[in-house]
Amino acid sequence: MTSLKQSFNFVADSYEKYRPTYPTKLFSDIIRYANLDAKQNLLEVGSGTGKATEGFVKQGISNVTCVEYGQNLAELTRKKFSSYPTLQVIHSSFENWNHPEKAQFDLVYSGTAFHFIPHEAGYQKAASLLKNNGVLALFWFVHIPSYEPVYQSIRDAYEFFAPHLEDSSAPTLAEFIEERNKLTLQSGAFQELCTHTYTWNQTYTAKEYIGLLDTHSGHQLLPPEQKEPLYQEISKAILEQDSGVISKKHAVALFLAKKKYE
Repeated sequence: MTSLKQSFNFVADSYEKYRPTYPTKLFSDIIRYANLDAKQNLLEVGSGTGKATEGFVKQGISNVTCVEYGQNLAELTRKKFSSYPTLQVIHSSFENWNHPEKAQFDLVYSGTAFHFIPHEAGYQKAASLLKNNGVLALFWFVHIPSYEPVYQSIRDAYEFFAPHLEDSSAPTLAEFIEERNKLTLQSGAFQELCTHTYTWNQTYTAKEYIGLLDTHSGHQLLPPEQKEPLYQEISKAILEQDSGVISKKHAVALFLAKKKYE
């Protein structure tokens, strides 16, 4: 898990360039559910390059503490938000971070990162850092397999060069939501759980799509003798399209819950 978790640190600039942003409505939904305003304090778990924090900053909320395990990612995020004096970035794993003041946050949130933390400890620590009735907001990009011809060609490339990354057996969006709902409620620390989903299509050139793939941990860990021919075949499949581009369906699942009163 550590190697997967650390892999993003080596592609910080690419992560910022190629990873899609979260939809504006997601942040509006969180703010409404948590009844947030600009004075309240937020904690982000696994901030990456700050793509999730950026959504709150654009809504006028910048009292944010970001905890990020990757040093390169933390430095990039620190520079990105250097003009916001109330926003701090801490280089640490969430599990090992010792916060000096207990339960001061109104919202703890995490974008496509909370699965790297053992759920038995992650939910309990998040709850310990929240005020009574504070809100936990966890959201993830969830891969949606496509069976259009170009994706079938791409799937063939995976089968040949990296079969463990072939996506036909990936959990569905519904299965992912069911599993995360179960983990959240099993923690015993949260109540009033609700979920939202957001979907949209995004077009990529072959170069952009390869750039996006290369920000994912499973691809990052491939040795060059697998990765290079795999990317060549994927790029070829896209370029052979009449349009020369590929359309990908993105989906984000959001989980909102309130801390139970102690």
